Amino acid sequence: MPLITFEGVEGAGKSTQLARAAERLRQSGREVVETREPGGTVIGQKIRAILLDVAHGDLDPVAEWLLYEADRRQHVKELLKGGTRSDRFILCDRYSDTTEAYQQVGRGLDAELVRKIDDLARSGLVPDLTLVYDILPEEGLARVRSRNGSVDRFEAADLQFHQRVRSAYLQIARREPERVRLISADQHPDRVFAETWRHLSERFGI
Repeated sequence: MPLITFEGVEGAGKSTQLARAAERLRQSGREVVETREPGGTVIGQKIRAILLDVAHGDLDPVAEWLLYEADRRQHVKELLKGGTRSDRFILCDRYSDTTEAYQQVGRGLDAELVRKIDDLARSGLVPDLTLVYDILPEEGLARVRSRNGSVDRFEAADLQFHQRVRSAYLQIARREPERVRLISADQHPDRVFAETWRHLSERFGI
């Protein structure tokens, strides 16, 4: 069954939409697995703690990227590869597109090298559908700060970084229209979910 990934800049609401989609799928009788990157495995949870800790502001961009790939490799081997062979939907909060947007474009890492290592990490596994929630970075960051009162290491990055990340997501959506659906997150969450469910229904006949 399908692997569906949820992507977007900070504060776009992708995690909320993933949870709502999972609930609706279960109501329709589907088996659902909710997971995330980083942190979808026990090992990944430890990697996530390193990556998001605001105290690690001096983490080298290449080291950051390789930690993400290590998390992804473990995630694919433990859960995602086996999960896609069984009768269930896997909903993943961030996946390989995050690496392109945040590390390759946001951090300015070499594109060819990132693609090569990422392909190795994910064993060629590509999502059946990717939903990208789009919002202006300044609006998304304002949501995060009003909601949490504190920020993680990525949320604390400067606005220019987040603008590059958003541009990368828009480019991915233009490049792969068959896989990627772009959803405006600058509207009421119920309207965002209506679009989310429409794309799921159209793609999987549910």
